[in-house]
Amino acid sequence: MTYQPFLPEASAGNISPRHAVVPLRRELRRCTIISGEVTRIDHANKKVLVETISGPAREVEYDHIVVAPGSVSRTLPIPGLREQGIGFKTIGEAIYLRNHFLDRLDVAATTTDAETKKRALTFCFVGGGYAGIEALAEMEDMVRSALKYYPELKQDEVRFVLVEATQRILPEIGPDMGAYAARQLRKRGIDMRLGTFLESCVDGNVKLSDGEQFTTDTVVWTAGVKPSPMLANTDLPLGPRGHVNCLPTLQVADGETVVEGAWAAGDCSQVPDLTGGVGAWCSPSAQHAVRQAVVVADNIARVIHGREPKVYRHKYLGSVAGLGLYKGAAKVYGVKVPGVTAWLMHRFYHVSQIPSFNRKVRVVADWTLAFFLKREVVALGQLHAPREEFTEVTPPLEPKPAAPAEPVAAGKA
Repeated sequence: MTYQPFLPEASAGNISPRHAVVPLRRELRRCTIISGEVTRIDHANKKVLVETISGPAREVEYDHIVVAPGSVSRTLPIPGLREQGIGFKTIGEAIYLRNHFLDRLDVAATTTDAETKKRALTFCFVGGGYAGIEALAEMEDMVRSALKYYPELKQDEVRFVLVEATQRILPEIGPDMGAYAARQLRKRGIDMRLGTFLESCVDGNVKLSDGEQFTTDTVVWTAGVKPSPMLANTDLPLGPRGHVNCLPTLQVADGETVVEGAWAAGDCSQVPDLTGGVGAWCSPSAQHAVRQAVVVADNIARVIHGREPKVYRHKYLGSVAGLGLYKGAAKVYGVKVPGVTAWLMHRFYHVSQIPSFNRKVRVVADWTLAFFLKREVVALGQLHAPREEFTEVTPPLEPKPAAPAEPVAAGKA
């Protein structure tokens, strides 16, 4: 299980990527873990079809099911996006981006072509929500820190561009703190393109709706999420945006009718927010997902023992955003908190929320080591093609010569 709020820190080298992932087999020792992908949920017959990593499909029967596949990047039909873009939802994407950014610095430091250098040092992020801003801020911080080891490169040669369709960033922390975050990012030289759309990025040639054009090797797409497409292969009632419809008890519902034995939580579910007024829904955030998981587990036990399930009610405490080392912005209980204090709150909150004591200790240890030894600035170049060098030095087998024809014996036709 990936704790997604730590992806920016894992990508920037503040923590080890594996420490942002909770090992299920260690934490769920009384559970049977099946490694594979759910391809269908047949709730009418209470069966799940799983495509296992070993190949054959496996059918799993159940009494209760908790649907919590999370969300995926929500993309748009933009020319070149599929070929040039990368999301920021998985630990694999975080590791790739870290290697890619450092690799681009190596390219820029060694090339003699001015256009190649300019392209390598231009980094474009699309989306001004939490994922986009925290990823952008952490990666800019990492690049700034790494430049001291690249005497061939200057800070003013590096360009970070944020493309956001609305006129503000980080709406979760309110307009005032969002504006504060934007000012801080601009002070760091980040090109903030608010009220702007990405129109095209074919072959790395970026075209924006405000007329700006530039070339880049890096387009990071963080412009929103949508429920996992796996939900389309179920017979569970879904909302217009593809979410699983839920009651405040986190039971799946068809209208106001409970779908017995079906539960949902997290980004894939549409749960009424009982503290937000009529028509309010819980936002897709780690703050809600972690708390909903506890209520789901308790409610399943209550139903099994013939008791009424409890409703999920959580007043949103506020939001904290990290903007790189020692920088942050937050709004907690209505109080606006800038700078180092917000950054500390961001770290304390998320280390308290990541599941398992083991991971809490490892993350704090990573932060401590990074404070004294500084972050690593080395790219693992062979990580995404580990067999490439081996196959290059391994010659192909020569075809065996054909066996000589046997002589025909005398007197035989």
